[in-house]
Amino acid sequence: MTVLVLVGVLGLAVFGCVCVVWAERGGPTWVRAVAAVTVGLGKVLQSSGKQRGGSSSSGGDD
Repeated sequence: MTVLVLVGVLGLAVFGCVCVVWAERGGPTWVRAVAAVTVGLGKVLQSSGKQRGGSSSSGGDD
């Protein structure tokens, strides 16, 4: 059961990334909406990681 949940989450993440790329190239409205949600969730997760101080990223591109 856990594997199915993880596969589903991975599938949604890949779908969101595909929509972000497609929206950058001028995709339909629903793709832009999915891309906006994906980018927004990414920013929320990134900021929550910074608040906890547990960011393990070695990149300094902020």
